[in-house]
This record gives sequence, structure tokens and C-alpha cells, in this order.
Amino acid sequence: MNPQGKTALVTGGAVRVGKAITLALARAGANVVINYHSSAEAAEATAVTAQSCNVGALPIQANIGDAEQVAAMVAAAQAEFGSVDILVNSASLWRPTPFPTDDLDDWHRVTNILINGAFYCANAVAPLMLERGAGAIVNIIDLAAYEPWPDFMAHCVGKAALLAMSRQLALELAPAVRVNAVAPGPVLPPPDYSEAKIAQTAAKTLLNRWGRPEDIADAVLFFVKADYVTGEALAVDGGQRFGHRKHDHG
Repeated sequence: MNPQGKTALVTGGAVRVGKAITLALARAGANVVINYHSSAEAAEATAVTAQSCNVGALPIQANIGDAEQVAAMVAAAQAEFGSVDILVNSASLWRPTPFPTDDLDDWHRVTNILINGAFYCANAVAPLMLERGAGAIVNIIDLAAYEPWPDFMAHCVGKAALLAMSRQLALELAPAVRVNAVAPGPVLPPPDYSEAKIAQTAAKTLLNRWGRPEDIADAVLFFVKADYVTGEALAVDGGQRFGHRKHDHG
């Protein structure tokens, strides 16, 4: 699919990797719907930057874990731009969820965004895409989809579910709508990372460095444009999956 003149909805599209994806789509000529939950100021700023690419930009506040809010968001996007051709499920909540636990709130918050939110968004835009006979959905997972991380039960289970959902949606929506996933490695340090932790993480990759949010955006654009690719996942991680083998075997 050529993004030029199409409309893309990016959840979590106002900040960090989501922002890079939004702006890459805008530079490629797509109108962008910028979903945010609490980052109103950042969403407005991202919209202004996107509009400088001579495309439309519509920030919309919605809790994607609420099906009614998602339906209202997609209806607003359709009213503004006519349809939604591209969906990028990028929203997530980075929060530890140790196990076992007596407090289930964070489990529900994290999985509600990663699993229910992505499902609600895909379910809302799929009829529009099927009606037009074309569409592209890209889900942002990460390496947690393939491996467990200590104290991040909800995140790992949610990302693994999102990978499975990508494959299931590719099956259900074929041949009109293609669905793929991108698994970022280290591209943006969390705010609490020390310089030592940043260097330690870089050393775990085969390339010995962090990537950039734009690296993830480039992969999203690849999947949007690659008309013969569906049901696939691409790791953009600098080889982090295999970094532990740099100096040892077995």
C-alpha cells in the first residue's frame, strides 16, 4: 500500500516510538490520527509537526481499553478523513507486575491496553478496510513476546498475545487486509536508566549500540508498503536476541 493520501491511526502516537511512527507516516503522505490517553500537549505538538508535511493530523483522546471510546475515536477519524486505511497498535503501559501478587490492578491495566485495546482498535477499523478492499495493520510487540522477563508478567503475556493476534488477524482478514508485527529492541532508554545501564544494554546487542525510534518507524513503513507480506514479525533489535552468544556457546 502506498501511504500517500491514505489515513493512518496510531495508538500511543504522541510520544516516544509512537511519535516517530506517526511522523514517518506523515512524511510518507498519510493523514494521521494521533491517539493518546493523557499526553494531550505532546499530541498537539506532534499534530503540528505532522501538518508541516502537508497532511491532515487529528489528535484524539481515548482509552483504547474501552470499546466505546475506541468506536467513538474511529467514527471521528472516519468523519474527518473518510476512512482508516492503516492501523498501528503502538500503545502500551510499561509497569512491573511481579508474581505472585495480591494486587491485580496493574495486571489488568497492562493487559487491557496490549490485548483488549489492540483487539478493539482492529475490530473497529476492519469493516472500513474490508469495505474499501485494502488495509494494513502493524502491531508493535517486542522481544518479550518470545521470552519471559522477571517481574514483567503482564507485559510479556500481553506482547505474546499481540503476536498471536497479529497472526490470527492476518488469517481472518485475508486477502484484503495485511497484518504484521514489529518487535523493537533497545531504541529509547526509559527515563530511569543510568548511563551505566544504558551502556550495559548496548553491550547486549550484536551491534553494540542502541537503535533509534526511526528504525522502528522504517520497519512499520516497510510492512505498510510490502503488499506480499502478511502474518509476519520483524525484530528490529540490533541482534539483541543473540547478543548473549557473542562470547560463549552452549
